[in-house]
Amino acid sequence: MYIEAVPNRNSPPAILLRESYRENGKVRKRTLCNLSDWPAAYIEGLRGVLKGGTVIAAEREAFTVIRSLPHGHVAAALGTARRIGLDRILSPDGNRYRDLILALVVGRILDPASKLAAARSLSPATAASSLGEVLGLGDVDEDELYQALDWLLRRQPAIEATLAKRHISNGTLVLYDISSSYMEGRCCPLAKRGYSRDGKKGTLQIIYGLLCAPDGCPIAIEVFEGNTADPTTLAGQVEKLKRRFHLDHVVMVGDRGMITQARITEDIAPAGLDWITALRAPAIRALLHSGALQLSLFDQRDMASITAPDFPNERLVVCRNPALAAERTRKREDLLAATERDLARIQATVARRRDPLRGTAAIGLAVGAVINKHKVAKHFDLNIADTSFSFTRKVAEIAAEAAVDGVYVIRTSLPAESFDDTTTVRSYKSLACVERAFRCIKTVDLHVRPVYHWLADRVRAHVFLCMLAYYLEWHMRQRLAPMLFDDTDKEAAEALRASVVAQAQRSPIAVTKQTTGQTEDGLPVHSFRSLLADLATLVRNTVVTAITPLYPLIVLTRPTPIQHKAFALLSVTL
Repeated sequence: MYIEAVPNRNSPPAILLRESYRENGKVRKRTLCNLSDWPAAYIEGLRGVLKGGTVIAAEREAFTVIRSLPHGHVAAALGTARRIGLDRILSPDGNRYRDLILALVVGRILDPASKLAAARSLSPATAASSLGEVLGLGDVDEDELYQALDWLLRRQPAIEATLAKRHISNGTLVLYDISSSYMEGRCCPLAKRGYSRDGKKGTLQIIYGLLCAPDGCPIAIEVFEGNTADPTTLAGQVEKLKRRFHLDHVVMVGDRGMITQARITEDIAPAGLDWITALRAPAIRALLHSGALQLSLFDQRDMASITAPDFPNERLVVCRNPALAAERTRKREDLLAATERDLARIQATVARRRDPLRGTAAIGLAVGAVINKHKVAKHFDLNIADTSFSFTRKVAEIAAEAAVDGVYVIRTSLPAESFDDTTTVRSYKSLACVERAFRCIKTVDLHVRPVYHWLADRVRAHVFLCMLAYYLEWHMRQRLAPMLFDDTDKEAAEALRASVVAQAQRSPIAVTKQTTGQTEDGLPVHSFRSLLADLATLVRNTVVTAITPLYPLIVLTRPTPIQHKAFALLSVTL
């Protein structure tokens, strides 16, 4: 049986209930009922019944959405974590602590928050996304998350050893640098007063050192007290490479404040490791005064390899960047001029007729308050008397400092046969990868600070959790680079540079993305954060029907072209 609309010449179509049957090998039709007077809703209801469906009363809704949770960003991050095996690195299946830590790692990327806020966002009644539901966590409280952090800290050595085995091997570069973060409260034993890289003067802080593979992938992290000197953190990293990671020969790359002569003599050389670092400014001036460094080397080139008696069995790669030299000259002149303006105001106060500033002590206090505001006091001669004050620039010293503007010297134990000058310079500059990691961990994405934990082990676990989150984010960024403002054609960008010393350039592809705001396939270019926000609009809906109210269905919104491209790049399925 079926319903058919039969056209009439001078009236609306007749709605007939008909039946088909076969007679003598031919298909014939039989009209059973005329439904033309029926309401349209009744006709459609009967049509559904004839097709095998069930008629729902008009006062009841066919579908009811009982919960909608942002899901696309969860699927992207969690799917990537499973694809790279991060869940298996944490622990085998069936461990609830493993699932909680995985949720915290993913949650750190999606929406960094305190452990209390994280617990609420994962629990079914207060969920902020589908993360807790996908992982099947059920109710979560903050005490359980703290216990999971304690479990994670006990697993840290094994996890770091696995990451090291994946990403570094004998003979490869290992990047190391440190940073710091301020602390909340006064009870953490790791929190000490020291040099704040956050610019938060007078606050307690912690220091942490990060080990990375040559491509910037994080391997291990360690937390130190806030007043620990940078070079003293290096000994533990050397021991970690030798004993825990079983690496007999790697090249340690660190900045000039990290790999000092004392650390080379006491830690790195005895361990049999090679190293790449740079000289401080006083050491560069000493090379210049001794004649080992001749500025005439840079008349026709910007890089040269030299040796010096003060650095036996070492190779020094001297570089000069003209753009950097011009910028330092400009900045020095600006700072000198700003300091002169401050001093000129004091000079005018001393010289005025009415109520002048008098006394060597009073004038000295006024000068002392401004002389080193811009960190160039060493470039001025000051003449302070009871009734006068004058100042002049130290022209000869300024000229001597300007002579080495843009000059930096890379110091290494590697012979030229194994690492030529270009490779050595490029290896040292790869420390920028660690700086990028700190930027993501501290401010841009993961927000390691403020740190609200008080127990030392909880602080260590929290910092390690943030490192794991950056490990996941690093892999996501590598896959999503064509959709981001990142430069995906490194070879073309490198070809645009006159030399490794010259300023880095962006490839034509990166410039096009930046200027047009579109990718090669016409999609909008995103930052990592804005792309996650776009993915979050893909929603996981829990739906019930009027026919089966006790059997909810999971329905996902249809991905947009941007979302479809992101999942394809990540090799993640919904």
